[in-house]
Amino acid sequence: MRIYYDTEFIENGRTIDLISIGMVAEDGRELYAVNREMPVRRIRRHDWLMKHVVPSLPHGHGDRRNHLPKAWLFDYGDPVVKRRAVIAAQVRRFIQDTPDPQLWAWYGAYDHVALAQLFGPMIDLPTGVPMWTNDLRQECERLGNPRLPEQPAGVHNALADARHNRVRAEFLDSLA
Repeated sequence: MRIYYDTEFIENGRTIDLISIGMVAEDGRELYAVNREMPVRRIRRHDWLMKHVVPSLPHGHGDRRNHLPKAWLFDYGDPVVKRRAVIAAQVRRFIQDTPDPQLWAWYGAYDHVALAQLFGPMIDLPTGVPMWTNDLRQECERLGNPRLPEQPAGVHNALADARHNRVRAEFLDSLA
């Protein structure tokens, strides 16, 4: 069964640090988590992330939004905000609860590294977690680079992007 996913991350050419991850399985299950331990100072200095990714992170709702410290990039009290170890355990369980899991992402090379690094070095991937991610962009190219459905909203929110990866895959499947 396919699992479509996306990560948001910050990288510097040597390291990839997870900001958030979204996963959608073909059976309808979903997982979304924001890394409580993300490198906030580095993110603040990254104009593209501040403009495109940070607005999609949880920022509180209603009156709570008015009482969060202005210095916070996101609402640390939101239930989707978790420590890396918790995210790793949830991702592992999500994948292992999926029969014959296949990972699929859009330009998925860095996504796979961000996912794999939740568990440490690649050799430490838990049993049942695939050692590679299938790339939807590569599949698109293989099928003649057709025009894909556009994402209506939520670009750079990892869960919205994972959901759209499923839409892309279903569209590409209809052409294959």
